[in-house]
Parts: sequence; structure tokens; C-alpha cells
Amino acid sequence: MANIKDVAERAGVSVATVSRVLNGHSPVAETRERVLAAVRELGYRPNNVARALRTARTGTLGLIIGDLTNPFFTELADAVEDAARSLGYSLVIGNAGERPEQQDDYIRTLLDRRIDGLLVSSAGTGSAMLGEAVAAGTPLVLLDRTVPGVDAPCVRADGAAALTDLAAHLAALGRRRPAIIVAPAGTPTGDERLELFRTALAGHGLALPDERVGATPDLQPTGGRRVMSGFLDLPEPPDAVLATDNLMALGAMDELRARGMRVPDDMALVVYDDVPWFAHIDPPLTAIAQPTRELGRAAVATLLARIEGRPADSVLLPARLVVRRSCGETAG
Repeated sequence: MANIKDVAERAGVSVATVSRVLNGHSPVAETRERVLAAVRELGYRPNNVARALRTARTGTLGLIIGDLTNPFFTELADAVEDAARSLGYSLVIGNAGERPEQQDDYIRTLLDRRIDGLLVSSAGTGSAMLGEAVAAGTPLVLLDRTVPGVDAPCVRADGAAALTDLAAHLAALGRRRPAIIVAPAGTPTGDERLELFRTALAGHGLALPDERVGATPDLQPTGGRRVMSGFLDLPEPPDAVLATDNLMALGAMDELRARGMRVPDDMALVVYDDVPWFAHIDPPLTAIAQPTRELGRAAVATLLARIEGRPADSVLLPARLVVRRSCGETAG
């Protein structure tokens, strides 16, 4: 069985360098990749128990996701796992199912396993154990969703430019009565997307009155369908709808289909959070894409900085508008 000296010889580095890579300390990328390649080629497996006793680290990170049934979060978890593994860390994932109490259960479980640090894409507006984890000194980074009152950096996408582009796009297509389906009121991400979209529309002389703002009780297709039903029952229904979550968009499409309406002929539809199959349905959905892979890498890098006691600031990465054909765009 290969040992750490064998890995060092194969990679052409010192034993100390191999140890630093395996403990999450990142030398230059080329050296790190050479060490990890040698680890894979030789099938080397470090003794994590002994390493934990020596370093007070376990080589394990925790990730809690708001809802793994949501394709965006599934892709985000995959991105985090890839980034963690590339740096020699294992990842343990907990699915909060958008329930704060379930999130707390997972935080307790992960802390009991002596993880080195924790990434949280929080359910709702947070949970009690988040504050307790920070107070206990656990390295913590928020991912995708801010949480009021939690003193931790957050890695997320900035939708301002994409929503500005969307407002201009809808105006250019002659859509004059936009509407939005958002998360429950008080959810920081939902509130932010609503205000950004409203401000962007105002720049084109388009209003977003309260009757065309629909908050769902949850982030599920049933909520999106209920809100779309309410929009369609208005005396003057909207002619374009932005669903700020892909599961809510599915429900909105179900309601349109149930009423015999077609996208984009009867209603323009845009989805915040692009997923690969949106390009393959009829019509392909115009969407706002978040940089999922980059978010995963930035989240892990920020968490490792906190673990190692280095400065770690919040990170904002730009989202972008992906134009397809669900708003009446000309096929290209």
C-alpha cells in the first residue's frame, strides 16, 4: 500500500508539501494538481483519524442545501463537491428541504462529526443553530442566500445586471404588463429580486403594481401554479411573468397549459435560474443563469480561508440573461 513518501516521490515534491495539500493548505495550482494526481495514481488513502488527532482537522466539509429537489441546488451541490474534492476534502451534504428545523438537525449532526467548516444555503430566513455555530467558532460561509443577523461571509450571484437586461428585453418586445412570482415575503433573496426587477422596469416606464406581485407560500410548483392562476383571473392579466425560481416556473406553466394557453403567444415567461433542459423544451425558456460552477469554487475557497484564519469577504458573481424564445423572440 502506498504511503505519503511514495506520493511525494511520484509528484516530485517534499513530504511536507504533500501534507499541506492533503490538509487543505493550497500551494500553487500546478503543484496541488501534481500531488492530487499522484494520490489518485497510487491509490493513496491518508489515515484521517490520525491526521485529525495531529491537526485537529478531519479533512471534511459540511454543506447544507435549501432543497436538493430543486435543480439549481443540485447543480450547486455538485459544484461544491467538485471544488472540495480537488483540494483533498470530503463533503457531507444535508438537505434542509426548506425547513429550518430540519436544517438545525443537520447542523447539529455535522458539528458532532467535527467537520472543519460549514457551507449553508439556508432554508427560509435562517435557523437558530446558524447563530450558535458562528458563536461556537465554527468556520461558516453562507451560499446563495443571505441570512439577517448571521455574521458570516456570503457567496452568491448578483442579479442586478441580468434583471436590468431583462427589463430592457421585455420593453423592446412590447410587453407592457409584467408580473413576478417571488418567494414568501421577508425572504432576503426574494425581496431583493423583486426590488431589482421593479427598479429596472421603472427605467423603461413599466410599472409593477402589487396585484402583479405574487408571493408563494413555498418554493414549489404548487405555489407557482396558484400565483399564476391569480394573475390570469385579474381584470387585466399580465402579458409577461418572471418566476424567480425554476420549480415555481413549472407550476406556472402547468396553470397556463390547464387553461389552454401557450408560451409565448398568450404569455411571456422568464425563469430565474437556468437549468440545462430549459434549452430543449418548446419553446426554449428565456432565463437568468447564475454562475453555478464559479459559485461552488468561490464558496469552498472562502470557507478554506476562514478555516485557515485568513481574511474572507463576501463574494458577488454576476448572473446573466440567456435569451431564447419564451417571450416572443424571433427564432434564430
